[in-house]
Amino acid sequence: MIKKEIRVLGIDDAPFNKFKRGKVLVVGAVYRGGSFLDGILSTKVNVDGNNATEKIIEMINKCKFKPQLQCIFLDGIAVGGFNVIDVKELNKKTRIPVIIIIRKNPNIKKIKETLIRINKKNKIKLIENAGSVVSVGKIYIQLTGLSVERAKEILKIVCTRSLIPEPIRIAHLIASGVTSGESGGKA
Repeated sequence: MIKKEIRVLGIDDAPFNKFKRGKVLVVGAVYRGGSFLDGILSTKVNVDGNNATEKIIEMINKCKFKPQLQCIFLDGIAVGGFNVIDVKELNKKTRIPVIIIIRKNPNIKKIKETLIRINKKNKIKLIENAGSVVSVGKIYIQLTGLSVERAKEILKIVCTRSLIPEPIRIAHLIASGVTSGESGGKA
C-alpha cells in the first residue's frame, strides 16, 4: 500500500522555437501525492541536443527534496524537441523509479523514421531502451525501476485533476507561464 502523500516529481519543458538552436527551460514540480506542491526545480537543456539526461540527473541529485522522492514522472521521453532522456541512466544515477507519461499511443516506427531523416539515428536506442509502452486507462506509460502494478497505484494517487499526473500538469503550467508570460495549452 502506497501512502497518499508519496513525494513525486513531475518534469516538463517550456514552449520553444523549433527552428532556433539554443536552450529550453525544463521545470520539475515536487508534489506530495496529487494534492500538495512542495517545491519547484529547474534547469535548461539544449534544443534537440544530447544533454537532457545529464542536466535532469544533476537537477534532481542536487535538490533538497531528493531523499524523499519516490518516483519521477516525465511528460514523454524527450524535452526540447529531440533531446531524448536516457531513462535507464536517469533511474540508475538518481535511484528513483521513472514513469514516462504518453498521452497518445506513440507511432514508434514514424518516430524512428523521423530521427533517421533528421540525422539523429543515435537517439533510437534510447527510445528502444525505455521499455514497452503500456496502456493504463486513457494514457500510455513506459516504466523503469518499478512494476506496472506499482505504477498504477501511484497514478491513482497523483492523477487528481486530469488524466495526467498533477506534478506534470503543474510543471507544464509553470514552464509555459514563465516562458510565454501566460500558461496555457495541453496541461
